[in-house]
Amino acid sequence: MSRSAEIARDTKETQIKLRLELDGTGQRDIKTPLPFFDHMLDAVARHGVFDLVVDARGDVEVDAHHTVEDVGLVLGQAFREALGERRGIVRYASFLMPMDETLAECVIDFGGRPAFVWGVGGALDGRWVGGFDAMLAKEFFAAFANTAQCNLHFRLHYGENAHHIIEALFKAFARAADAACKLDPRLGGAVPSTKGTLTR
Repeated sequence: MSRSAEIARDTKETQIKLRLELDGTGQRDIKTPLPFFDHMLDAVARHGVFDLVVDARGDVEVDAHHTVEDVGLVLGQAFREALGERRGIVRYASFLMPMDETLAECVIDFGGRPAFVWGVGGALDGRWVGGFDAMLAKEFFAAFANTAQCNLHFRLHYGENAHHIIEALFKAFARAADAACKLDPRLGGAVPSTKGTLTR
């Protein structure tokens, strides 16, 4: 059974179409008005080995915040729908991602409850990368955790270059999400929870 989802979101601020295949090969087609954000979404697909199509437009002449946050909301919704009842998934995963002088960590639990912890400190405050406000990374992941209904924790162990920090966070997320979404054949399709459900 295909674990996939196709989502459309149309508001006065953003217009987004997104397609996700969890069991993909890393194929991707990313189009937003923010080139560095495209680069980060490309990294999610490539390193998470997800098939991902994103076509997003937004009022970036006002601010990029709406576009970045809404793509996070839609991607989280796509994960939630693609995971379905979350039967047989590993559920928990973490990944430590080095990138030159930077070491970033992502820990995730697709346990059906949204929680978000941003242990990055002030490393990205007031910083920009290629016209991208670095703190929008936090808004993207917070939105994702809310609609994916997952616990999502980040920790920046150390790092100096803002580009490296953001990219390490996105790549750590990709690898952790991939590992947590995998099916564990030992579970025989059971829901990995003592409650018997991860969706209510």
